[in-house]
Amino acid sequence: MPVVRGLNVLRDAAEAPSLLGTSASPVRDRVRTEALRIARDEALVEAAYSYRIVPFDAPLAATMHAGGETLHAPRLLSPSGRLTALACAVCTLGPRIEERVRLLFAERRASLAMVLDELANAWLFEVSRRVQDRMHADVIRQGLSMAGELRPGDPGLALEAQPAVLRLVGAEALGVRVNERMLMQPHKSTSMVLGVGMDLPPTEWSRCDECRNRATCRAAARVEAQKATGSRTPTGV
Repeated sequence: MPVVRGLNVLRDAAEAPSLLGTSASPVRDRVRTEALRIARDEALVEAAYSYRIVPFDAPLAATMHAGGETLHAPRLLSPSGRLTALACAVCTLGPRIEERVRLLFAERRASLAMVLDELANAWLFEVSRRVQDRMHADVIRQGLSMAGELRPGDPGLALEAQPAVLRLVGAEALGVRVNERMLMQPHKSTSMVLGVGMDLPPTEWSRCDECRNRATCRAAARVEAQKATGSRTPTGV
């Protein structure tokens, strides 16, 4: 399974403010600039991902068997085409950035801590986008298609699926593990499962559909804008 480390999501620091939307004030601009400087100078971001395209072990059903693991993900079943495998991935920024955020809060520098945490979320989103692009390219080379996206804890994929997803992608190689509450450590990590198969249509649903924060979520707004312009292959992100 491919493991990619050393992703430089800070390379274009000038673009980082746009990841968080329009700045509200010159003060926030200064705080954001300071957060970017800290992230660069202290090498806080250790971005990496691991992924795997896993064929099914048994005939397809709502409870899917792949790679020796069992996942109940009926939402990935497609109304047309043929689902043949799961594309699974884990992304992380490593532990250093969340440790720095905690230290800033302890130092009572809450504004700087919150902006650094927001930037970390945006950078994790970027790593997630990159691994999806990489998986999509691999799938296309095999003459297949990819559609739908679920993350453990979404409607359609229980949080209890988290350990199985991490095992499928060898997350321990990235230092990513799950605790007794099914939360990933480092916290700035995320995992995902997408459908792979023959002639799969774009999904009509999104993992964001039932989120109560959808209306104000910048990540969801970016995805909708990308879909509207056709700049990304729709995957149901």
